[in-house]
Amino acid sequence: MSTLSPGLRPPPVRPAPAAAAPEPRAARFRLSPADRGVLWLYLLTRISLWITAHFARWLFPAQSGVREAAPVLAPFQHWDANHYLHIARDGYFPAGAGPGASGWDNREAFFPGYPLLLRAVHTVVPDWTAAGLLISFVAGAVAVLALARIARAYLPEEGAGHRTAVLFLLSPCAVFLAAGYTEALFLAFALPAWLAAMKHRWALAAVLTTFGTAVRVSGLFLAAAIGLLFLLSARTGRHWRSAGWTLLPALPPAAYNWYLHAHTGDWMAWKHAQERGWYRTFHPPWEAWANTWTGAFGGTQSTGYAFMFQAELAAMVVGLALVALLVRRRRWPEAVYVALSLWALGTSYWYTSVPRATLLWWPLWIGLAALSLRRPWFRTVYLCVAAPVTTLVALTFLTGRWAG
Repeated sequence: MSTLSPGLRPPPVRPAPAAAAPEPRAARFRLSPADRGVLWLYLLTRISLWITAHFARWLFPAQSGVREAAPVLAPFQHWDANHYLHIARDGYFPAGAGPGASGWDNREAFFPGYPLLLRAVHTVVPDWTAAGLLISFVAGAVAVLALARIARAYLPEEGAGHRTAVLFLLSPCAVFLAAGYTEALFLAFALPAWLAAMKHRWALAAVLTTFGTAVRVSGLFLAAAIGLLFLLSARTGRHWRSAGWTLLPALPPAAYNWYLHAHTGDWMAWKHAQERGWYRTFHPPWEAWANTWTGAFGGTQSTGYAFMFQAELAAMVVGLALVALLVRRRRWPEAVYVALSLWALGTSYWYTSVPRATLLWWPLWIGLAALSLRRPWFRTVYLCVAAPVTTLVALTFLTGRWAG
């Protein structure tokens, strides 16, 4: 789904000097002109996406011959958004239902952070879909602002934050940042957590990562990366007194696992739900690649599904190339984070949601921004390729088709 030039070499992070004076608290929340520019860009891309959704409900109705457009929010009521809505509204085991029941939707495969927040916002916003969109809208603004700040810490070039935001917000799967999915909320915790860890503010990084692990299993990958960054940054005894904070992110998954066991008697209920609903039984990476390749090019799937399997393969190649380049640059924490994500996604029966996972790989977007700043032609190529792909993926999701 995304492209990665062989010349991409993400520059090393410049951590805050050990003796640097602490940043004033007010300055941490003050928006610079660069920050405001990023937020304006974010708002404009949201407006563009909403316009696309509006036209999609008129031009691509679910049934032919209808004379009225679908409801305004109907384009966002698809796939995982419905799972989260059902969990927030009815709980994980409504009326005693659960695994083994006829028509069970395997909802225990989804972590509770997003549904809990959705239920809370619903007390103020009566429409469930609108509540989910509001969460993603606010969380997406926090995420893109943090991403731009991280980019400015990685890259010396002027405009690095804005360029990173452009490439990220126009990435092929950007529609999921606006839908009632977990990507925006997770990044709203993960990116500020990484920013805090870069400044050696370990307690804050741990707390934010803990919120992230309540939202997605990807939070554990982030916790591993921050833990490695902590080890690599170790200098003094005072530094090691913060080591306990690195264990905090394990609490939400542990508590959720205990909750599922209490209701199902199965300590592996989350994993088993993943296997039943999404074919996430363990397979060696080469088998997962072969099965996905068959789905993409073996003529076993309809053209729409075949194309999405092709996108899965392309995204996996991008991820593997990104890990190789991060290792080459000795960016070990970032490499661990992306590699764990690839392992989790690349050891199922076939690949599912790898293109969507690219949204969570912030080194990718910063690295592409670095390349475009140093090779101006790359920005033009990227935008010419990404614009139609991003639009097609958005339309695919907004019209209820599988979009990774």
